[in-house]
Amino acid sequence: ECSLQDLPQIKCAPDDGGAFLTLPQVASRPGKNASVMTTNLGMYRIQISGNEYGPDECGLHYQIKRDIARHHQKAIEEGRPLKVSIFLGGPPAHTIAAIMPMPENLSELLFAGMLSGRRFRYFIHNGYLISSDADFCILGEVAPDLKPEGPFADHVGYYSGKHLFPYLKVKKVLCKKNAIYPFTIVGRPPQEDTLFGNFIHKVTKPMVPASLPGVHAVHAVDAAGVHPLCLALGSESFRPYAKPEEREPMELLKTANALLGFNQVSLTKYLMIAAKEDNPKLDVNRIPEFFGHILERLRTDRDLHFQTETTTDTLDYTGGSLNHGSKLVIAAAGPKIRDLRNDTADLQSLHLPAAFTDAKIVMPGVLALKWNSGMAESFESGIAALRDSLANWNFRENYPWVSIVDDTSTLGIDNPQTNLQDFLWLTFTRSDPALDLYGLNERYVHKHWACEAPLIVDARIKPHHQKAITFDKAVRESALKKLQGIL
Repeated sequence: ECSLQDLPQIKCAPDDGGAFLTLPQVASRPGKNASVMTTNLGMYRIQISGNEYGPDECGLHYQIKRDIARHHQKAIEEGRPLKVSIFLGGPPAHTIAAIMPMPENLSELLFAGMLSGRRFRYFIHNGYLISSDADFCILGEVAPDLKPEGPFADHVGYYSGKHLFPYLKVKKVLCKKNAIYPFTIVGRPPQEDTLFGNFIHKVTKPMVPASLPGVHAVHAVDAAGVHPLCLALGSESFRPYAKPEEREPMELLKTANALLGFNQVSLTKYLMIAAKEDNPKLDVNRIPEFFGHILERLRTDRDLHFQTETTTDTLDYTGGSLNHGSKLVIAAAGPKIRDLRNDTADLQSLHLPAAFTDAKIVMPGVLALKWNSGMAESFESGIAALRDSLANWNFRENYPWVSIVDDTSTLGIDNPQTNLQDFLWLTFTRSDPALDLYGLNERYVHKHWACEAPLIVDARIKPHHQKAITFDKAVRESALKKLQGIL
């Protein structure tokens, strides 16, 4: 036996609210006598110090749409505390299993056994499930009240704020002799969880079409923070007799709704979906080509479908409050309606208002503009002036996407090392569709928002956003020297 205080008190980022476990396997079951095969094993961050936690308490931050939430709700309804076991270490397959998006009511313990080639070994102690192979096991009951948890530098690239969350009353902490304590560093991608994401995509690739007929491929884009942007390839076969030039998004809209109700894909904020029939070789993993395919076909008066005042990822604050925001489906099918350009000479005829400078071409059809925050005019008046400038630009149809950011210095085709990664991160982690999208000649047609190209995305940092993660240069250099010494 040991205690929470005996564990390494690792504080990964300067403004973290305390020490966190960053590779925990959190096990819970739906009932007191529930079968082990109903166990949910998830990776939810655990705060073991700071805030208002006592020496035998730790924060349990589970996000929206997690199976442990069902178990917790059932325990509340039955008037009993939820017993939770937290495992650290053991076979790598167990850690991987904890991050797998398994279908509801199918235990991650099954996947852990399949992946490692041997069953998940366990025993029961005082009603708690204990992994026989883990290095550490923390056993506790979910308290009846809530306590502040956070801040924490999360994988989207920003700190998540301090909020009330469940916490555990820890009853016992067990460890192996010579136990190994695993942890990872979390932050703006790419990080170690990028490798997790790549593995999940590889494993689940054949499962998606089987689970959702009509879906051929899905890519939750890691560089955009995973849930903020998802690219999907579907079928458009509602009218098989239609000529190619008559094809339009119909079945794609049904498929998009299915995706937004499917497992962790339901947390997507921007969903771009294309019809495979338009290009059988289209690959969701080739991001510039996929963007180009969408933008060549996008009708901004028809193909933008919003869900407003809806639930969003717990880590996404662009909607203004926890778990609240909007979603946008961009569905494109049919023939090309425009040619995209990628010529810096085109910018010479773009006469921007004073509030906007440093126009950069990110990829064919995509521009980024810098907002000069020191200008006296408001952003809304600046947008009005920008609309006028774009309306008079000869190439506005050839660049149907414009992102407004705080800094374009790392963007542009002359910055190949940072251009795409920074564009995806800035655009999709710093904008909420319903709050931050603009266009030319905005209007509502039968309650459907429509505009003329280009689509303008306000991807600036706003006052209600969370702080971006930064690390002290001296600390980073010191860590690298120590790592080099170890290697």
